[in-house]
Amino acid sequence: MLLMEALGSGLLGLALAGVAVRLLATRLPSTRTVLVSGVAGALFGAYLTHMSLGPGHNTLLATLLGGVGVSVVVLSLLLRPASRSGRSPHRAPLSVASRG
Repeated sequence: MLLMEALGSGLLGLALAGVAVRLLATRLPSTRTVLVSGVAGALFGAYLTHMSLGPGHNTLLATLLGGVGVSVVVLSLLLRPASRSGRSPHRAPLSVASRG
């Protein structure tokens, strides 16, 4: 059962990272980084969920959902802000404009 959890979580993390790369390619770092982070996050989430449920709780669905949840969080940490086209450059808060 543990092998199914690991394989399922890894594949779900890979699929989720692939969708993220396809939809948000301009806001993410390199494809390799995103794919590895998605799979690693899913595997860690599955492990964390499996350990927190404890022995005797062989719920594959809960473990897979935990893996997908952590993978989503890890992938969201890789996102960069959207580009701001046509706007004035952003100044730091409480900064004083230079006179020139």
